[in-house]
Amino acid sequence: MSDTVETPGTWKVADGSHVPFDEAKAAWAIAAYDALVEVAGHYHRFITYKELAELVQNRTGVRSRSQMRNWIGAVLGKVVDRCHQEELPSLTALCVRQDQTVGEGYRYVLQVAGVEIPDDLDQHAAQARLDCYRYFGATIPEGGGVAALPPDVMAARKKARSKIEAPVALCAQCFVQLPSSGICDNH
Repeated sequence: MSDTVETPGTWKVADGSHVPFDEAKAAWAIAAYDALVEVAGHYHRFITYKELAELVQNRTGVRSRSQMRNWIGAVLGKVVDRCHQEELPSLTALCVRQDQTVGEGYRYVLQVAGVEIPDDLDQHAAQARLDCYRYFGATIPEGGGVAALPPDVMAARKKARSKIEAPVALCAQCFVQLPSSGICDNH
């Protein structure tokens, strides 16, 4: 028999006591809202789901054994609902995945707002982030600023475009794609 004491699935760091998961999510949602307002105060800043999950657990003193992906969406859903009820810009547009895209969960923002879901969720989120920066007091450049995709998203799109735009070199005699040397292996 082991002398180690197991903490519950969701608990208060201060004393190890159990916290019902719904109560934890509610506390995390309040902390997430506050954290996202802080992020919105800085032009072109954003936060990853992982960073936000760690931040809300630290700020509330409530932690969970459950993987972040199992609860962060519900927490952000509460933030979406609050922003909608208070007629605020969508703060959750400031929260991105590790690859800096908003992901499919961002559709909920649009569904709650009752707007058509665009093909490019990241571009919509870029505009929503700009709205947040303006509303929550970020210092905006002269001219009103721009809705910008995060750097990793821009880089990935540029790379994808260059692959599409680069024509495939073919051998003029056998019509086989040329290797990177530009010399056909068959001739």
